[in-house]
Amino acid sequence: MRMKLKWAGAAAILACILWSVTGSAQESHVGKLAGNSKRGKALYERYCIFCHGVDGDGRGESAPYLDPKPRDFTKAMFKCRSTPSGSLPLDSDLYDTISRGVHASGMPSWQPLLRQERVDLVAYIKTFSSAFQEEKPGVPVEIPPEPPSTAESIQRGAGLFQSMNCWSCHGKDGRGYGPSAATLVDSKGYPITPFDFTSGSRFKCGESDQDMFRDLVTGLDGTPMPSFAAALNADQRWDVVHYIRSLSAHKMHAKLKIEPVGK
Repeated sequence: MRMKLKWAGAAAILACILWSVTGSAQESHVGKLAGNSKRGKALYERYCIFCHGVDGDGRGESAPYLDPKPRDFTKAMFKCRSTPSGSLPLDSDLYDTISRGVHASGMPSWQPLLRQERVDLVAYIKTFSSAFQEEKPGVPVEIPPEPPSTAESIQRGAGLFQSMNCWSCHGKDGRGYGPSAATLVDSKGYPITPFDFTSGSRFKCGESDQDMFRDLVTGLDGTPMPSFAAALNADQRWDVVHYIRSLSAHKMHAKLKIEPVGK
C-alpha cells in the first residue's frame, strides 16, 4: 500500500514537472507567424500583468477597480471565440481579442504592438492552463451568407428577441436594464452587466453582423450569455442580428436629428 502511494506521489510530481516544461515551451500559430511563450512572457509582464496578474488568474493590482473583471486565463474559458460553447478558442481567436480589445471593458486594443508580439502573447497566455496541452480547439462555427436586412427581417427579429427572453437581461429597448440584469453574475460570481445594444456599432467581440451572428452561436463562455445554436436556426439568427443592429441605428438617428429652427 505504501509503495502504491509512493508511486502515485512520484507520478504526480512527474506530471507537474512535465507540465512546467511543456507549458514554458508553448507555441501559437496565426497565419504564417509562430509565437513563442518566452518572448510572450516579457510582453505580458510589461503590458498585461497589472490586470491579469502574475499567475494569469485575473487578480492583478488593477483588478479590484475594473468592471467587468479581467479574464482568468487559468480557467481556459474565453468569451470571444469562433468555436462552439465549452471548447477552447483558436490561436487566431485570442490574437483577434488582443488586437481588437473587448468593447465596454478595461481591455484595450493592442493593435500598436507588432503582429509577431501579439502572436507571442497568445503563446504565453496558453501556458496558464494545461487545457491547451490536453485538448484541441473546437471546429469553428459556420457563418452562412447574410440575407438583406429588411423591415420584415427586423420585425421577425424583434419577435424573437421577446420570445427567446433576450429582453429579460438586455431590456425591451436593448439598453441592458432588463428585470434580470441586477441579479446576473459571471462564472466567478462577480456581478456582470448585460450589453447595451444602443451604445454604438461595436459589440463585445467585434462590430460586424457576422461577429454578432457568431456570438449567438457560440455564446460568451464565462457569462450568462448562452449559445443559441440549438434554439435558433440560421435565418432566425440573422433576423435577431438585424433587429439588434437596428437598436443602435435608431439611437444614432436620434442623435443626428436636427430640430427646425424658428424664424
